[in-house]
Amino acid sequence: MNEKKMKELLEQVRTGQCEVADAMDLLKSWPAEKMDFACLDHHRSLRTGFPEVVYGENKSAEQIAAIMAKMMKHSCVSLATRVDAEKAEAVCREVPELTYHETAGMLVGNEECIDTSAGSGTIVVVSAGTSDIPVAEEAALTARCLGNTVEKVFDVGVAGIHRLLSQKDLLLSARVLIVVAGMEGALPSVVGGLVDRPIIAVPTSVGYGTGFGGIAALLGMLNSCAPGVAVVNIDNGFGAGCIASSINRSQSS
Repeated sequence: MNEKKMKELLEQVRTGQCEVADAMDLLKSWPAEKMDFACLDHHRSLRTGFPEVVYGENKSAEQIAAIMAKMMKHSCVSLATRVDAEKAEAVCREVPELTYHETAGMLVGNEECIDTSAGSGTIVVVSAGTSDIPVAEEAALTARCLGNTVEKVFDVGVAGIHRLLSQKDLLLSARVLIVVAGMEGALPSVVGGLVDRPIIAVPTSVGYGTGFGGIAALLGMLNSCAPGVAVVNIDNGFGAGCIASSINRSQSS
């Protein structure tokens, strides 16, 4: 339950639109709900501004379905990350209200409740190459589900720098940018030399042998000479989307 939902419930109790017993029934699994294989933190959104999100890897389809069904009763928007297509199909059979975003590898529940007024600015997500798009889409969808307006610019890496320069107006319109790149991870430094906005750099595991599964891109980004560049872990589009949302919301408050 997020702050908005809690205020609505309390107001309904105050005005007599909701009986105290009914409110208690809604809150009986709050702040935490224990399951055989999970303990759901329904208080997290009210406490931190972010709902609990299901990490889908190493969970069975049955576990994800059971968790998401319960979370959707308490959260405006419910998310599961790192869910492959086969597992998602099985989950959606159990919880047909979910929407699967295959490129991002994410399941979204209560998607119709997304309110994009949480942040007053725009988050622009930039990917260096087409192979980086799954991580970029994870970042973009996360930021949108957290209530932000999101724009995307894909396949504008440093091998063809003119493609990036042609998007300079869009880059400058952003409140915060998420820049996703594999290989040598140079793109965030280039963007950092063009704009005066916060940049969240996301290294991906895309690259040849000496890329070491994204370590070369990670080290390149950590050693960026451009100011204002922060770096998250390899392939962590979800984390980048959360940080970008925090920045956007804090600047709008």
